[in-house]
Parts: sequence; structure tokens; C-alpha cells
Amino acid sequence: MVKYFTSKSDIGDTWDHVVSAFWQRYPNPFSTHVLTEDVVYREVTTDHRLLSRRLLTKTNRLPRWAERFFPTGMSRSVYIVEDSIVDPVSRSLTTYTWNLNHTTLMSVEERCVFRDSEELPGVTQLKREAWISSGIYGFSRPIQEFGLARFKNNQAKSMKGLEYALSNLQDTGETPQRLLRSPVKEASDKAKGATKSLASSTTKNPRQYV
Repeated sequence: MVKYFTSKSDIGDTWDHVVSAFWQRYPNPFSTHVLTEDVVYREVTTDHRLLSRRLLTKTNRLPRWAERFFPTGMSRSVYIVEDSIVDPVSRSLTTYTWNLNHTTLMSVEERCVFRDSEELPGVTQLKREAWISSGIYGFSRPIQEFGLARFKNNQAKSMKGLEYALSNLQDTGETPQRLLRSPVKEASDKAKGATKSLASSTTKNPRQYV
């Protein structure tokens, strides 16, 4: 069984500003659980879409009852892959994220679509979907319930972080169109340790972009 969650919300700012703030939302005081972010792949396609893959490291705090499923010495950090597509023609930003490790305990996949509101000019609509599953026999339901509660809590922090980035956004001209005209050169070749290894594995065995 998979726990499914979906929500819709309106962001009171233009799509261009939301996309620009999306790339600048870390660090922020509401997402201290996000430890690192590295770009491992970026491409501008022939149809002018910007494809990106980022690797994020987050803390992985668990309730006491879940500690029994973790061997001693196992990493308490979780590694997240984030694929995204910026389409300046349809004016949409689509992201798809999933965790690389601890997938037996819990797997969380999320899909977000940011696009212009047709009804409200100057407003960006966000549709969020999540799929939460667990491979722990006999405990999958409570683990999924815990995962859903933590997901909702983290997404509330994520929205506050995006609002924080929007409030600090300066007019630097870094709109999605500018990014597409001048390919971004954020490399993650200095990533070290487990982050570098996991980034390499995702490049060698990539998933489909959303």
C-alpha cells in the first residue's frame, strides 16, 4: 500500500519571481534540516526548457519506536534527488523528488507543479502530490502515517522558506528566460564523501525527468 497526498495552494507573486526564488530558497531559517545542495546536472534543451538535477542532504530524525529498524552506525542523514523542468513557454516549473537511502524504512516521492494562475493575474498556483511507502512488514501503516505527518510539517517549512526567499529577492535579472539564454554553470565537482558518491550514482542510473 502507498499513502497518497495532494494539495493545491496559491502563491501571491508572479511565476517569474517564484521560479527565481525557488533557486535561492536555501539556506533559510525555516529549513535548517537541509544541510547541503549540489547541482549534478543541468541542460538547456532544443525546445528551450531548463533541466536540472540537484542532490540535497537533509537530517533524518526519527521517533524512538523507529530506531529499532536502524542498524547501529547507519547514517541519520537522508539524500534527496530533485529533478526539475523550467518551461518558459508554458510558464511552468515541475519538480520531482525522491530519497536515495533508507528506502526500505520509508520511500517518499513528491511532484510539484508551479504555473501561472489563469483566474488570478500575478498569482502562481502550486499543485503538490506525494507518495509515501514502507517496506517494513507489519509496521508499514504507522510508518506511512508518521511519514505523512513529517512530510506535511516539512512542506509547511518549505513554503515559509520560499516566502522568505521571495521577500529577499532582488531584481538581478535572473529570470528563467535569462537562465535559458546563459546556461548555468553551477558544478558540484567539489562535493565530497557520500554526497559525491551518491551524485555519481544518480548520474549513471538516472530516472526519467518529470
